[in-house]
Amino acid sequence: MPQLDVVLTDVCKTFPGGIDAVIDFNAEIEHGEFVAMLGPSGCGKTTLLRMIGGLEEVTSGKIYLSDKDVTDLPPSHRDTSMMFQSFALFPHRNVFQNVEFSLKMRGQSQAERSKPVEEILELIGMTDLSDRFPRDLSGGQQQRVALARALISRPTVLLLDEPLGSLDYNLRQTMMVELKKIQQELGMTFIMVTHSQQEALSMADKVIVMSDAIIQQIGTSRDIYERPQSKFVAEFIGNNNLFSGIVRSHTGSIVVLERGDQLFYVTTGDSNYNIAIGSEAHFSVRADKIQTGAQKDMANRIIGKYLTTEFIGSLETDVFEVAPNHFVHVEQHRESTERNYRVGDQTEICWPANEGVLFKNT
Repeated sequence: MPQLDVVLTDVCKTFPGGIDAVIDFNAEIEHGEFVAMLGPSGCGKTTLLRMIGGLEEVTSGKIYLSDKDVTDLPPSHRDTSMMFQSFALFPHRNVFQNVEFSLKMRGQSQAERSKPVEEILELIGMTDLSDRFPRDLSGGQQQRVALARALISRPTVLLLDEPLGSLDYNLRQTMMVELKKIQQELGMTFIMVTHSQQEALSMADKVIVMSDAIIQQIGTSRDIYERPQSKFVAEFIGNNNLFSGIVRSHTGSIVVLERGDQLFYVTTGDSNYNIAIGSEAHFSVRADKIQTGAQKDMANRIIGKYLTTEFIGSLETDVFEVAPNHFVHVEQHRESTERNYRVGDQTEICWPANEGVLFKNT
């Protein structure tokens, strides 16, 4: 049996006026996991993080930390620590004093707190800057100090609220690697709130996707990216193309959908997949699984008008319009495919039946 650091059971939060911020949230988080709660602004992820830390009251449901019911306990009685996006460093205290602050408030002597502070500063690579003040530090250095201050008490769970949100792109890329490395070295449970799919998919062992106060999907980064379970997740995560049609047949694991004079073939991977004939269904296909030009071995073919190309490093994403305001993205390596179409040209777009992901809920 895995050791569970956090268990949330039917957790709900309703603000005055009947505003539901979190609805029936259920999750189990194992010791040492890096969990990302991912979703758009206002989906309830920060409210949930604050409820775990005791900064927000729970309307109903239970929160357990290391098998202890902490639902009604104040933050000081929970073995958690929180790191905020704003860093919230004390401007009149140097790096060492900022990091040692919580230990000082616990009544530890200078001798007792010096060693753990020195160890954590070495871990984050800030030993040589221990006497500097926040105003003398870069954004990345301030972020490291805020992290050290949150870690100094060695909590069971570290809660991170958009920890990289205030950093520029290049620094964010660096800090993603460093944050994951520190988490692995400590073997500590991290729960991070973010609206960035890159941060979530790059760092997290488990991703919880939220929308409109409810969980849309829980899984590994690969599960979430490759097998979205709903139209929302497919739109929010990855570079997915969405299609829909009326279900015309379901034979074995193959579902045939019809949209106008176009037929789509989707492999469910499950001959017992339950889908009603005559109902409307949606499915997604990742941009990197679609190819341009005639592909005789691929079941799905559709004609699109070439509009533009988006350049991202060695990858290029060609954009086609297959119906009014219905755009399809095809991601290809710059040198891997010869593309001789120009803006306005009609081009065949193809993909295999087994690359479509059919949604049970739309």
